[in-house]
Amino acid sequence: MATRTKDHYETLGVAENASPDEIKKAYRKLAKKYHPDANPGNPQAAERFKEISEAHGVLSDSEKRKKYDQIRKYGGLGAFTSRPASGGTGDGRGFKFDDLGDLGGIGDIFSSIFDFGGKKTQKKPGQPTRGRHVEYLVEIPLKTAVRGGKVRVTVPINEECSTCDGTGASPGTPLGECAECGGKGEVIFGQGGFSVTRPCPACLGRGKVPETPCPTCGGRGQARRSKKLSVNVPSGVESGSKIRLSGQGERGPGGGKSGDLIIKFRVRKDRFFTREGMNLACEVPINVAQAILGSKIKVRTIDGKKVVLTIPPNTQSGTTFRVRGQGVHKGEHHGDQLVRVKVETPELSAEGKQAMEELAAKEGLRH
Repeated sequence: MATRTKDHYETLGVAENASPDEIKKAYRKLAKKYHPDANPGNPQAAERFKEISEAHGVLSDSEKRKKYDQIRKYGGLGAFTSRPASGGTGDGRGFKFDDLGDLGGIGDIFSSIFDFGGKKTQKKPGQPTRGRHVEYLVEIPLKTAVRGGKVRVTVPINEECSTCDGTGASPGTPLGECAECGGKGEVIFGQGGFSVTRPCPACLGRGKVPETPCPTCGGRGQARRSKKLSVNVPSGVESGSKIRLSGQGERGPGGGKSGDLIIKFRVRKDRFFTREGMNLACEVPINVAQAILGSKIKVRTIDGKKVVLTIPPNTQSGTTFRVRGQGVHKGEHHGDQLVRVKVETPELSAEGKQAMEELAAKEGLRH
């Protein structure tokens, strides 16, 4: 039958939002109480000490704690463990991590982080595996972001070394079994019931190491190269927007499928326009005469063309005018261009100031 997995927070007697100092304090207190040296010949105390040490090992590590909390959030602790190797639980149904489905990758998190003794399907070293995804930041001008277009990018990519065909060995020299992982291609890190499986760093997951490293790649089996691409930028993207180019990432080892290239955009600031949602805003100066008497002015759009804008008489500084359809284009939705006018006061000569004072006095504007 299924067994209940210990809750690390309950084991240490701390709240789930406990600080690192609170966790350390609780661990020291319990470890001192249940340490085998303080409880000779007491198997219950020894088991309790093991649970306390395991809980502290997870909760004192920020990355392990983050993953543990994610699993705990979905009820993955305390309700079940993995299916026994004999093939079933007492109710004949059993549980395996695949049963979780695609709940945001939680099944993968369970199976890769927690080793509950269930049967695992191991991939043999050297088998084709998918290449890694690559994320690359591309800076684009505002015009390209709001109207779309093409940009040329040069992305650094790790690919199979052409000299050794990805083996890492100098051509014509043999490969030997990796001493670090025993030829398995992976190693397990962790303690107690908490373990993380990762590709072996010594053989890079291949299970074998070259006796004579390749002179081109130094035994890594991969070489760095620059990949030049023309990327289509959809209209309406913002800083942080991403697009995925399937199969343009790193090539898979052993002839596996290539990973994807994820392009992340950062929009460069424009000297004239600022983006306000689907609209583009700009500020245009006008003089006092234009503001008082009214005028017609030409205003540049993001496309580089100019539109004629009518300024009515007695326009105040800060008044905003709307030019329809000249904002951000995103699918069938088109924003507007918002033009804010700023009335600029001219520098007056001494005679001009005197004339203005006389006018003000005549109109009773002086205090």
